[in-house]
Amino acid sequence: MNPADLRVPAPEDTLPGRDVEVPVPDAHYVNGNPLVGPFPDGMETIVFGMGCFWGAERLFWEQEGVYTTAAVYAGGTTPNPTYEETCTGLTGHTEAVLVVYDPAVVDLDQLFKIFWENHDPTQGMRQGNDIGTQYRSAIYTTSDEQAEAALRSREAYQSALTESGFGEITTEIAPSTGYYYAESYHQQYLAKNPRGYCNHGFCQVPFQPANA
Repeated sequence: MNPADLRVPAPEDTLPGRDVEVPVPDAHYVNGNPLVGPFPDGMETIVFGMGCFWGAERLFWEQEGVYTTAAVYAGGTTPNPTYEETCTGLTGHTEAVLVVYDPAVVDLDQLFKIFWENHDPTQGMRQGNDIGTQYRSAIYTTSDEQAEAALRSREAYQSALTESGFGEITTEIAPSTGYYYAESYHQQYLAKNPRGYCNHGFCQVPFQPANA
């Protein structure tokens, strides 16, 4: 399978899904906070796709100022998809992480640093050996401030990648159109399975914010 040939399906070509929401635990396995809103006043949300959501989620729940995280399916069409459906590439979704954070404690640039440095955002519809539209790199924003900051961070990181001989960033940056929670066994997976699969780690090129 050539990831360059993969395309996110048009809405009319996606699976029908279902009206019933996937049940998730009441509390985060690591920090005990709820996975589902409403969240406390002052919290903000953003969604990151950076390959398999198991390892990606751990990176964010370890960050001070992050209130809660959840494995979600985002950026697609099929309502309430299953993991098996998402893996067919026929839901339009990518595996992603919902990050609920306190902007008074952690700023967006720190979240972007985690995002950019811990995967390869130049690979298109894949991440390492994981190939498919469900592994594409993405940032789904929930405010104009986030959108503007995400674009600035991409520009800054592209400069760093170019200087280091890497290619063009393929990360999708778009306003969030909603997300669907992944099944319970995916939530905080690496806390429950410490030896579980994880392909995330420092990708050789540090991120420096444009205004740093």
